[in-house]
Amino acid sequence: MAPLPPLGTHVSVAGGLATAFERAAELGCTAAQIFVKNPNQWQGRELPEAEVESFRAAHAASRVGPLLAHASYLINLATADPDLRVRSSEALLDELARCARLGVEGLVLHPGAHLGAGCEAGLGRVAAALDQVLAAAPPGVRILLENTAGQGSCLGDRLEHLAGLRSEVARPERLGVCLDTCHAFAAGYAIHETAGWDDFWSEALERFGPALGGLHLNDSVRPFASRRDRHAHIGEGEIGLEAFARILRDPRLAAVPMILETETGDEMAGHRRDLAVLRGLNRRQRVSSRACRSAR
Repeated sequence: MAPLPPLGTHVSVAGGLATAFERAAELGCTAAQIFVKNPNQWQGRELPEAEVESFRAAHAASRVGPLLAHASYLINLATADPDLRVRSSEALLDELARCARLGVEGLVLHPGAHLGAGCEAGLGRVAAALDQVLAAAPPGVRILLENTAGQGSCLGDRLEHLAGLRSEVARPERLGVCLDTCHAFAAGYAIHETAGWDDFWSEALERFGPALGGLHLNDSVRPFASRRDRHAHIGEGEIGLEAFARILRDPRLAAVPMILETETGDEMAGHRRDLAVLRGLNRRQRVSSRACRSAR
């Protein structure tokens, strides 16, 4: 049985950016995701060079390999509002610059919401904004477009939306994807079933291949195809444990960083529990494989 893929959680940076690695160490993370600024504010505080150096040193000394960041929830590149569009592009460019300084390899971004303008118009605006931002962005950081549950007018609920954006931009090598299990399930991809899982991941890997830069592992409070984005703890939602066992043992995903975004809980108890469940699934599969070999 192969070892687990890089596995971790979204960790808080409260008390200073470098504290993320203390929390990651407590959880035994080998991958992690952070915010590089407050996700609910347009402006972020200046990062002193000493803090940047401390962050990089803490990362180098930790067990965390792949490190992602999640972009601000305020950014909407699909909007027709010119002021919001400019603000969104500037905020995205600022976060990419922060990631480059900190050594963060991927910035996860929701494609945005068209707000009634229609899918085609919204996707066109996103592609144009991405071209503008990537032309000015520092090298070394990829934007990872995240699939969505399809709530309201949110774009990205279909894999073809993300693939279409990559085909439209001038620098597709700077644009990867991060796929969320809860979002895929809620959008109508039957990843809870063996055949549905195979169909989804075959399509994803055919469309994206090495552009697949991350997975968000979240169960779903809402039922299949609900188009509602509500994360549940692993095995406590509608997707079920077997789907996550398939993810962990899929050799095509062995090097892809997998990040939990479930409720943290007091003293990170929620994340501890979910990581223990995932590691237990991997151990259970190893025991099962040995039993099968012994029975031959």
